[in-house]
Amino acid sequence: MPGARESAVYTHGHHESVLRSHTWRTAANSAAYLLGSLKPHMRVLDIGCGPGTITADLAALVPDGHVTGVDHAPGILEQARSTAAARGLTNIDFAVADVHALEYPDDTFCVVHAHQVLQHVGDPVQALREMRRVTRPGGYVAVRDADYAAMTWYPASAGMDDWLDLYRTVARANGGEPDAGRRLKSWALEAGFTDITATSATWTFGTADERAWWSGLWADRTQASAYAERATAGGHADAARLRAVSDAWREWGKREDGWFAVLHGEILCRKDA
Repeated sequence: MPGARESAVYTHGHHESVLRSHTWRTAANSAAYLLGSLKPHMRVLDIGCGPGTITADLAALVPDGHVTGVDHAPGILEQARSTAAARGLTNIDFAVADVHALEYPDDTFCVVHAHQVLQHVGDPVQALREMRRVTRPGGYVAVRDADYAAMTWYPASAGMDDWLDLYRTVARANGGEPDAGRRLKSWALEAGFTDITATSATWTFGTADERAWWSGLWADRTQASAYAERATAGGHADAARLRAVSDAWREWGKREDGWFAVLHGEILCRKDA
């Protein structure tokens, strides 16, 4: 549908507890499936760049090329610019954009990358069509998204089961698809791609420091972020339920035997030459 515009709401928002996770992300821990396809001269579009940590890594990997980071939320781009400036990167710029209707000509970029984006958009197939349109023939569209229903942890926790049920409910009420990881290949086929490499990868949190970090950011996010506001405003949870979920996260984080794995679906799509 040409001219489509964003219709979903970004469930997480940009509270500090959210950015605590986003600024941890690197090309190595979040885009390893793409790195072997990068060449020093490439022009790259990074969609949903957030605070710019992955974007900056990509710019360092294409020193003779250029990276443009775009996000739907203008406010986060100043942090992204600061990230790039702190690393002394000059082959990088940032702009506001809507992935459903990118304001770039056809065949502009060698690589179009999106990390944890399609789970939050109103029409992921249209988003992929736009990503394909602005990619040069022979270039790549690279997408990675978590799959919430496939996340797993130990030990069992009724409170964390409730967290997962509640998050998936809120995300879908906002127009997104929290179990996007398993759907990426299907969406890419519908968007017109024929050369698709579909893989998966995980983040795993098992050490004491990892558990403290992961549980702490979700405990805080559950009570203090835009996600918490949308959960209550939408009638999905009250303050007591959110507090109980937050407490469950903190209890899990203290467990010596605690372990959590986040499954991601990945697609590397080559545009027909």
